[in-house]
Parts: sequence; C-alpha cells; structure tokens
Amino acid sequence: MVRVHLKIYGQVQGVFFRQSAKLEAERNGIVGWVKNLGDGSVEIMAQGDKKLVDQFIKWCRGGPPFAQIEKVDIHWEKDLHDFDEFSVF
Repeated sequence: MVRVHLKIYGQVQGVFFRQSAKLEAERNGIVGWVKNLGDGSVEIMAQGDKKLVDQFIKWCRGGPPFAQIEKVDIHWEKDLHDFDEFSVF
C-alpha cells in the first residue's frame, strides 16, 4: 500500500475532473479524496496498491475528455491513512 499527493494543473475545473477521478479511483480500489483549489488546480490524495496507484496517476496525466493537463506534481507520502472511500470535496 502507498499514498500519493497529487496536484494537477491546466484546464481541470469545470470539466468533471473530480467526479471522473472518483470513478477511476473506485474502479481501481483506491481510497482518498479529490478537491478543487482556488488557483484553478485540482488536489488529490490517493492510497492503494502501488501498481493501481501508478495506473491512477497515469489516468490523471490525461484526465477526462475535456480536461487539458499542463502538469502533475507528485509527492509520495510516508504514512498511510484510514480512508474509507474516495471522496469528492
């Protein structure tokens, strides 16, 4: 199990990025959360099997159909959390 903190930049708000990320995370058994930030980016905390988290990160680099991803910052966290599900904030 691993936990990663992502910040996604580009045209990521108003394109169903958060809901699409939730569906993709649930499809891969990933728990955590996603939220919009005031600077127009999206922040994600994702936790799960390393291989599945890597696949989720790959998805985040493309996002849903109307997203235009400019950059994805990735920070691997040391500690795991007791997330019950993948939430949208």
